[in-house]
Amino acid sequence: MGITYLLIGLWAILDPLFISMEISAPSFLDAVGLSITSEIGYSEIAGLYGGLNIGIGLMCIVGIAKEAIGIFSIKFLTFLAGSIASGRVLFSLLPSSPTFFNSFFVFEICAVAIGLCFLRVLSGSKSDY
Repeated sequence: MGITYLLIGLWAILDPLFISMEISAPSFLDAVGLSITSEIGYSEIAGLYGGLNIGIGLMCIVGIAKEAIGIFSIKFLTFLAGSIASGRVLFSLLPSSPTFFNSFFVFEICAVAIGLCFLRVLSGSKSDY
């Protein structure tokens, strides 16, 4: 998860640079279905998608060496992925909204399932999470 989130963050930060330099690379903005309509948009993509994902990635990598941070990372990512997936499902319940089922949703559900399995194995009981 650390490498995945770290790479997503770097991709989000570097995507505007790739676009401006006309480097042929898959576009982060296209992948997530966003477009920039003002200068602040680039900063928002870099901060919310780039910075947050890099921070999560680094937290996971540090968690490899520090058990307490590793367990916190698993709990945090399980909660975060579950919250995002829940938001997708709730949004899809609104009239004329698109479906929640897409590749990002599948990733989120897999992350929740894997996180819960890890927490069960690490804690030895369900009561800790």
